[in-house]
Amino acid sequence: MSEFKLEFVGKEVKDMYGTFMGKVVGVITDIDGSIESVGVDCGSSGLNQLAYEQLLVQGDYVIYIPRWRLDAQNLLRQKNLTLQRIKALQEMVAVNDLMKDDAELVYIKYQKRLRDLEEKEKTIIELLQERLNQLDAENKNIKSVLFDAKLQYRSSELTEETYQQISIHTNDLIEHINLEKAEINNVKMRLTQQTLDNVDLAINTSHQKSPGSTYTESPSKIETSKQNEVAHIMVADEGKRTEEKAVQGNTNNNETDENSWLNHVIQNE
Repeated sequence: MSEFKLEFVGKEVKDMYGTFMGKVVGVITDIDGSIESVGVDCGSSGLNQLAYEQLLVQGDYVIYIPRWRLDAQNLLRQKNLTLQRIKALQEMVAVNDLMKDDAELVYIKYQKRLRDLEEKEKTIIELLQERLNQLDAENKNIKSVLFDAKLQYRSSELTEETYQQISIHTNDLIEHINLEKAEINNVKMRLTQQTLDNVDLAINTSHQKSPGSTYTESPSKIETSKQNEVAHIMVADEGKRTEEKAVQGNTNNNETDENSWLNHVIQNE
């Protein structure tokens, strides 16, 4: 097995927001030796095969990039390029009316392409909303665990040390959820703002690639792009370490937040 494949084996897998997923136990390769997927032991949920294009080795961990992010970034790139070409055609005809007949057929082609992308956009937005709903449900479950732990601590069923550990871990999970929700909402906003009126040909935005916006067949380009894709994980991890140090001082604030959350749940019921 090549050193490149061995980079995966035995490493723990986290998603790009820091949530632990499992441990790599092996890789599946194509007949030419290229990696197709990576087998991850996810405990009680079994062995899951994760697509290679969604994975990146980052130090001691393998980082998993969600499919919705790859699809959304690809759509943003394609739609932006299509809008740029349509606007360029319009400007060419405006400058030289003699090009109108020549440009018309090309214009029709890109208009059709834009309609297809807009249909795809509707599907992706629905998937993004579905993911937001899942994250909201997960967030509620995590807060239930945290509140129950506080109840057990107050009734002397848990030691303070155990309660603080539960608090740290659950707050970490909530932070990961908030990071993903913020990014999903940002992508949704970018999609809605991506219109012909907002296209600026003076700045070629197709060459200002956001993290994860380019995934080609070249392994070196894939790794470079995915390195940028998870650069903000380091910032998130640093923030989580700061949060852990501040847990003791924030106990009273957490109690207020949890009581507010409980009251909200009771009122909704």
